[in-house]
Amino acid sequence: MKFLHSMIRVYDLDSSLHFFCTLLGLKEVRRNDYPKGRFTLVFLSTGTADDNAMIELTHNWDEPAPYDGGRNFGHLAFAVTDIYAVCHRLQDNGVAILRPPRDGRMAFVRSPDNISIE
Repeated sequence: MKFLHSMIRVYDLDSSLHFFCTLLGLKEVRRNDYPKGRFTLVFLSTGTADDNAMIELTHNWDEPAPYDGGRNFGHLAFAVTDIYAVCHRLQDNGVAILRPPRDGRMAFVRSPDNISIE
């Protein structure tokens, strides 16, 4: 298993990029705008050769106010060799697959503490 990224929702994308990139020194790796969904995803990395994990900033364009009470934390993401085998093992142990994999990609489950895992 390989850790991929952790996602957080941000209210003000510019101020978040200033904090994470300018102040902390992370590097913007890629950015995807989704006009139909009205959100932007920005992936940040340390830029260190042996550190592939990223932070995913999710900016929902129409969010009326800053997030509160943990709504800003999104999910943890891992890459696995066989997503179907992992989902089968989780289901066999009582874990509900909230979003099953499609074409061998991306499934979502929740930890016992209700943390979303991709």
